[in-house]
Amino acid sequence: MAGNMRIKINRAGVVALLTSPEVSADLTRRGNAIAAAAGDGVETQTARNRDRAVAFVRTETFEARKAEATDRSLTRAIDAGR
Repeated sequence: MAGNMRIKINRAGVVALLTSPEVSADLTRRGNAIAAAAGDGVETQTARNRDRAVAFVRTETFEARKAEATDRSLTRAIDAGR
């Protein structure tokens, strides 16, 4: 093995990557796939925080909330985002 190796993270580069339009588009695609698998009344919202893009998938209707509470429909749909 080689001797000691030091890695210096370029924080500005990491933030630029995590907030890039490509990452945001991928999160939107994954969120939409989860929402579609969960059924009607579930929607996706993509936003940008201070240092990263995030996606939220949440129930918007009473029926969707009831399906999540009784059948865990949104929880079971998480694998659709892979």
